[in-house]
Amino acid sequence: MRPFPRLRSVGTGERGRVRDRHFGDGAGPVSALRLSPGSPQSAGVRPPGPLDAVQAPADLRGLDADALEALAAEIRALIVETVSVRGGHLGSNLGVVELTIALHRVFDSPHDILLWDTGHQAYVHKILTGRRAQFATLRQPGGLAGYPSRSESEHDWVENSHASTILSYAYGLAAAVERSDAPDRRVVAVIGDGALTGGMAYEGLNNLGHAGSRVVIVLNDNGRSYAPTVSRLSQSWTALRPQAPPPAQAPSDSSGLSAPSAAEGDAPEFPAQHPASFFESLGVRYTGPFDGHDVLGLEHSLREAADSDGPVVVHVLTRKGRGYAPAECDDEKCLHDVAGFDPAAGPTMAQQAPTGYTATFSEAMVDIGEENPRVVAITAAMGGPTGLRAFGARWPQRLFDVGIGEQQAVTSAAGMAMGGLRPVVALYSTFFSRAFDQANLDVGLHRLPVVFALDRAGITGDDGPSHHGILDLSLCLKIAGLTILAPSTPQELAVMLRTALDLNGPAAIRYPKGLPGAGLDGSVGSGLSARKVLAGEREVCLLAVGKMLEPARDAAALLAVEGIHPTVWDVRAVRPLDPVMLADAADHGLVVTVEDGIQVGGAGAFIAHCLAESEAHRRRRPVKILGVPTAYIPHGKPAAILAELGLDATGVASAVLAALHDPS
Repeated sequence: MRPFPRLRSVGTGERGRVRDRHFGDGAGPVSALRLSPGSPQSAGVRPPGPLDAVQAPADLRGLDADALEALAAEIRALIVETVSVRGGHLGSNLGVVELTIALHRVFDSPHDILLWDTGHQAYVHKILTGRRAQFATLRQPGGLAGYPSRSESEHDWVENSHASTILSYAYGLAAAVERSDAPDRRVVAVIGDGALTGGMAYEGLNNLGHAGSRVVIVLNDNGRSYAPTVSRLSQSWTALRPQAPPPAQAPSDSSGLSAPSAAEGDAPEFPAQHPASFFESLGVRYTGPFDGHDVLGLEHSLREAADSDGPVVVHVLTRKGRGYAPAECDDEKCLHDVAGFDPAAGPTMAQQAPTGYTATFSEAMVDIGEENPRVVAITAAMGGPTGLRAFGARWPQRLFDVGIGEQQAVTSAAGMAMGGLRPVVALYSTFFSRAFDQANLDVGLHRLPVVFALDRAGITGDDGPSHHGILDLSLCLKIAGLTILAPSTPQELAVMLRTALDLNGPAAIRYPKGLPGAGLDGSVGSGLSARKVLAGEREVCLLAVGKMLEPARDAAALLAVEGIHPTVWDVRAVRPLDPVMLADAADHGLVVTVEDGIQVGGAGAFIAHCLAESEAHRRRRPVKILGVPTAYIPHGKPAAILAELGLDATGVASAVLAALHDPS
């Protein structure tokens, strides 16, 4: 396999000395990538504005109210302009413009530690911390990451794209700060977009209160995660907004939101159901709610919180998608994330609809739901992007949204299966790892008929290392009795979903993002059988998993030019493996497996193990396993990444030739 190159976060940067991240005597500053100026924005030259004067957070502190308002408008325009071309997270970032400005006016990053949960709220933070010139490279190969990135800037502490973790980071960092030679450093954790629906957030909150950690917790309350947030706690906050303590001097804007500020020393009386009662029962002081779009009012509130000797929540009310009408009018997700679109009109309904495998899954769920009323669906705050919106619209009482809680999704599915329902848990592959213990011991151990629909499996592209779905095959193979299916086309996905729901035990179906290549004819198999796509000679057998059927088949065409005619199989069922396929493979001189999951402990390793037990194959060459190395793969276009990994047609053909010429 061709070696995967060491990719830096931004093309041609210069490395320089940055402030030491570590705590102690201050020795040994670390190096980080210094960003070089990038190309100007594609939409043309803008007239000079306040943003031109902001090269670092300190430049914000001399701006007056009018300049701050103009700055917020410039930032919103820049985000809309860039995301319309590059794709990315739109609504979540438009909602935190004023909040981010206020945070950087009050706190001295990176001396003070600003943390984001989730990291898809951090575009404004990137713009204000010296990366405005590079913003046009957002989510592009070699460009800015779509989430905070430690290798990209000294202002980024956590690459946080899996939600509900930041309060635990804050707890640990506060403990380190307290024991350092700079105990005045402040730790600020911004948590929002539904991250407080995840159980880990409450574990961190409990520890912060118990320890009395000096942490400012900014609760960005926009009532949403990806879609409207599923949480009785957040619903109670929304209902109680009019009951917030009256402001002493409450600045407001045209939205009508007020920014109350409790006088120092005052302890307002709250009704028992007020969020203050909840937080303060855990030892965490509560302030708010405040208008999240009033920079000066937020500054006052944040400065008060910064003086606290222990943990304090600053409850901030924001509007997701603020300032961009198409986002504000998007009832489902406020244009949370989008592909390219016309910024003047906003994304069309067709552009936001599921495509490819996800669209097929959506249609199949509705068809199966009509036939079997025991089929139910579970999502972890991702009903739309996993394709369950149509199922939920047809049967609202059969779609369960548990919020950002994959563990809860899986174990609740186990309970539903115990009670006679047939649950389908739809998750992104990358988030399945968060619920592995539950899948293993709550579903697998009990042999329950739960189906895991794992979308975005394999190399996903622009969202980077935290979103590549490369672990699911390896993880699923560790769960005894779990049937594992990998469709090579959307048509196969529809067939496999029915197969999985007919089983008496658990099953996982893993499928990629997007559309298959035009070269596959849409043929499907049946049941748990593999499908022979190309009958070749006895020299080489290619066993392709899922979407890798296309490069395997194309590699066979390249090899045919060299006089080598491989047999090609679509594995379909990774476990149990089809014995007919195994017997045929064992009759070949060389077996090569191809998958877009991690090599170690993945499908190829499992196939090699099964072939090793075949007496006929023991006299043959070892199985050549092609897959993803154990590495954190940076963001980039999936096709380009797969080519770098040797998982395109050329790479597979080259690997076959190398193996044939290797006498070992």
